[in-house]
Amino acid sequence: MVAGGLGHSARMSERESSPAKIPPQAAARAETPDAAAGEITGEITEGTGGAGGDERFEARVPDGDDRPRLVCRDCGFINYENPKIVVGSVATWGARILLCRRAIEPRRGYWTLPAGYLEQHEDAASGARREAWEEARAEIAIDQLLAVDSIPRISQIQLIYRATLVSPDVSAGPETLELDLFSWQAIPWEDLAFPSVHWALQDHHALRDQKAFAPRSNPIETAGSG
Repeated sequence: MVAGGLGHSARMSERESSPAKIPPQAAARAETPDAAAGEITGEITEGTGGAGGDERFEARVPDGDDRPRLVCRDCGFINYENPKIVVGSVATWGARILLCRRAIEPRRGYWTLPAGYLEQHEDAASGARREAWEEARAEIAIDQLLAVDSIPRISQIQLIYRATLVSPDVSAGPETLELDLFSWQAIPWEDLAFPSVHWALQDHHALRDQKAFAPRSNPIETAGSG
């Protein structure tokens, strides 16, 4: 993710004048697609190397395998394309939850949690802390792993942590239009970016009074959405 802020100030409004209606898809851990979020295929970065369109690579089933892979015609190197790992957090200040309004596609202008792809050689918790800083200039203290969600449609695994803000002093990073700390009743459910944001918020709310718990996961029937 891009480092460095753009100076946008956080919008810290109270937003508690009327309770928000939680739509059915939130309670049911939404089952609609996420507008092709994260549909990024891995590039060839080892062996003969080159971009995914390198003509030295052909798609075929290697000996002893059961599915097509990109194989180098010259040296036989096999480029295994693996699922992407997303790390993020449900970060709170008191009873309020940090949400960011996206400045990038997909789903620009919709609200999400601070989250993004895990970097090479980075542990998951450090990645979640980095994403919180990049997107919201937020320092967070991670409590524990909240959920492990699988989205095979886009070959993505999401690791979402429960966390608290070290300080309420937050501001929008380069991928964020604005941000806010929302009470549960004021969450803009109809304007959340992805079903997986619904899942994480629902999991956090269900476990809010539990000090220790097993990480949640999205139900099998929603595994194709995210």
